[in-house]
Order: sequence, then C-alpha cells, then structure tokens
Amino acid sequence: MSNTSLSEKEQLRYSRQLMLKEVGFDGQKKLKKAKVLIIGVGGLGCPAALYLAASGIGELTLVDADKVELTNLQRQILYKINYLGQAKTLAAKKSLASLNNEIKINTVNEKLTEINASALITNADIVLDCSDNFTTRYLVNRYCVRYQKILISAAAIATKGQLMVFDNRQEGEGCYQCIFEPSTHQESLNCETSGVYGPLLGVMGSMQAIQTLNYILGHMHLNQFISFDALTFEQQKISFSANPDCCICQ
Repeated sequence: MSNTSLSEKEQLRYSRQLMLKEVGFDGQKKLKKAKVLIIGVGGLGCPAALYLAASGIGELTLVDADKVELTNLQRQILYKINYLGQAKTLAAKKSLASLNNEIKINTVNEKLTEINASALITNADIVLDCSDNFTTRYLVNRYCVRYQKILISAAAIATKGQLMVFDNRQEGEGCYQCIFEPSTHQESLNCETSGVYGPLLGVMGSMQAIQTLNYILGHMHLNQFISFDALTFEQQKISFSANPDCCICQ
C-alpha cells in the first residue's frame, strides 16, 4: 500500500473530514503526506498538536526542552498529573499516540538553537511557532525566511491573543521581525510574569491548527495578523506590510 493511500481504517477515522468538499480524499492524502514542525509543546503547542494529530497530519515533530510541572496543567492539555517531571515532548507523544497511532511523531527534547534549527526547519512543510519567548521567535522567523517555509505563529498573554501567518514562499510580503522589531523589554512579556486565561491558549493553538490545514489543503495563501480578546470576543484582522529596512526578509 502506498503511504499516500488511505486504508479502510483511516477512511473510517477521517470520515467526517472526507465528507467535506474542502477536504475529500485528495485533501486527506495531502494531510497524510504533510510534515509539520511544532516548536514549543506548551499552552499553544498542546492544542495545536492535538488537533493536527486528530486530523491526520502524517508526521509531527515536537521540539521542547522543558519538563512537565504542576503549573502547566492549568492550560497545557496534553499533560496529566502522573506526567509531572517527564520531558514534555515524550509526555506529549504518549498522549498524541493514544489518540492517533497511525501517524509518525518525532520528539526533540532540546531547545531550538542555531545548531539544530536548519535541519529541523528544512525538513518541515509548515512550521508552528508555539514558543513563549522572543529569542526563539526571532530564530524561527529567520530560518523560515531563509528556507521559504510557511510560519504560523501565535502568542497569548493575560486575556489577549495574536495569530500571525507568514507565507515566506512569497518574497517581499514581510516577516515576524517586520511587525515586532527587537526591543529591550520584550522578554519580560510572558505567561509566567503576566498570567494567562487557560482556554485562550486553546483558542489560539486551535487557530494555528486550522491555518495549518488551510495551507496544506490550498485554502490559504495570504499573510495574516489576527488579534483576539477573550473577554469581549472581539477579533480583528490587521493589515501589515514588509519593513523595507528589515534585515531578515528584505
């Protein structure tokens, strides 16, 4: 059997997607062939990975150097109380494999660095930045621009979330660093110092999963910046353009 065909079991598993004209058999085969890199398996990476595994993405690679802590359980939905102290990537793999054992799940139990970024990002079709710090975000952005990879980035602090989509296959459209120029106070902005609504991370991570499917299935071709307010449920699409002085994409 070809690795792009669908078994009877897979046809049953994904039957609700196969019914959709936006997916169908051809679309499901595209999902099965896809390789998605998820950088950070925390509040964003957990729901994103969960829905991508359930949807039938053929290969997921999880990158994270942290271990499961009690404070994670308020929002990082792949983990259970008996996973405390375990590497997040391995604990996440157990949960994802128990949901879908017909996909390939790779684990990289280390931080994304200049040493491993090139190999990991070149092997992926789409990259999800689910990290919680600007150092990693800038690193991911730089390599996605270099290798012309689709980057789907999200962030959530307190009660507000952001989703950013960059199709780096198109030159001159702008990148993450065009929107967020480096500054000295950025690293102080995170969940640890500002807190976060747990379900907000589920919303933003799920949005990342949806946009991943949209790109793989050919329904999405535009860069986007979306803001979401968990208290008012207001959502805004914000236009942006490339910074002509950007040292990364221009």
